[in-house]
Amino acid sequence: MTRVAAIDCGTNSVRLLIADLPADASGEPVDVERLMEIVRLGQGVDRTGRLAPEALERTFAAMRGYAKLIVEHGGGGPGARPADVMPVRVVATSATRDASNRDEFVAGVREIFGVDPEVVTGAEEARLSFTGATRGLAALGPEAPYLVVDIGGGSTEFVVGAEAVDGALSVDIGCVRLTERHIRRDPPEEPAVQAMIADIEAAMDRVEEAVPVREARSLVGLAGSVTTVAGIALGLPAYDSTVIHHSRIPSARVHEVSGALLASTHAERAAIPVMHPGRVDVIGAGALILDRIVRRYGFAEVVVSEHDILDGIAWSLV
Repeated sequence: MTRVAAIDCGTNSVRLLIADLPADASGEPVDVERLMEIVRLGQGVDRTGRLAPEALERTFAAMRGYAKLIVEHGGGGPGARPADVMPVRVVATSATRDASNRDEFVAGVREIFGVDPEVVTGAEEARLSFTGATRGLAALGPEAPYLVVDIGGGSTEFVVGAEAVDGALSVDIGCVRLTERHIRRDPPEEPAVQAMIADIEAAMDRVEEAVPVREARSLVGLAGSVTTVAGIALGLPAYDSTVIHHSRIPSARVHEVSGALLASTHAERAAIPVMHPGRVDVIGAGALILDRIVRRYGFAEVVVSEHDILDGIAWSLV
């Protein structure tokens, strides 16, 4: 087994996976740590084109905590950095791709982890998400080819494939981006909802030109918006990743949950047992993205995966 550390820094959250992986990339991984913090790195990026100083500091504070854990689990002594004790890969996605001052982000990550972050392309982000989401999925019943949809804060990745990727595209629709762009009242008024739908549909038009989405037999949904919708649809009394992972949510429940979230107030959403506090203000837009995908392509259900780009990053290290 090889112990590795994967860090995924997205628009809304920064996540850590420390895992023991079989060196030949077969067999089952063993999670040592799997953590997530909402840092909203992409705060205002759609409007300003820059990473805000306070957003950078929130992100670096979370990363310093992660670095300490990596050193501890790698047996490092005082002064050791994560890259000294185990293979580490830091991947940054939509917000940092769009930011004119991303060099500040790169320098901070280098200081904390001892490696440069990789500000990956949308295509590489999609490939990593597909790898993480689909390992072992065939044995559980969902029929390939899969349409893997990773709904993030700044972008959404659409990937189609069976054992390998047949087509992928990243488009600039995400729960944070759409919320900042369109929502001015809580709950959002109908013109704002229709504006979000127009953005989502325009993005899916571009997807259909580049990706064979109509060939997919199963829809696999990833990331916090999808898992939160699943937890609500399942009626869970608290967030439970073991129940949510590989659950199957009927399309009718996706429609119901999406509509209810868009019609609810901030206080009502915050009171939902599975809701992370950092998602309360953006979950309506995230749920709407999932709902429009289900409606457009006519899937009967969404297979929910707790494994995603973070797992793909980890596997890339072996």
